Amino acid sequence: MVEYKAVISDPETGKTRQIGIEGDKIGRLLGIKISEEIEGTTIGFPGYKFVLTGGSDKDGFPMKPDVHGAIRKRILMSSAPGFHPKRPGQRKRRTVRGNMISDEIVQINLKVTGKPEKEDMQIIEF
Repeated sequence: MVEYKAVISDPETGKTRQIGIEGDKIGRLLGIKISEEIEGTTIGFPGYKFVLTGGSDKDGFPMKPDVHGAIRKRILMSSAPGFHPKRPGQRKRRTVRGNMISDEIVQINLKVTGKPEKEDMQIIEF
């Protein structure tokens, strides 16, 4: 079965953790767009809340919030993600992935936005 990667960052501590997600759990994430909130139970972290901040597909092309859908497209870019100009005003045509999770995405980037209460659940260390 295919294993996907989830890179989870915690802005409070500044730490990042990389976990593997099995194929049945990624099925629940299909169709979610960048900047949407995800419940932690879908990926095995009950009580947590995450925001999808990006990702990349099987060929390494980054997800771009401005490109709608789950398509791969060549666009004229002047800023990140996917292109970092060397001089002011520089633009270049780059291939990027759309803002929706599809079956071709292999890595998703998540940011912790909500943690469970200390007395309710055990907090997972990052």
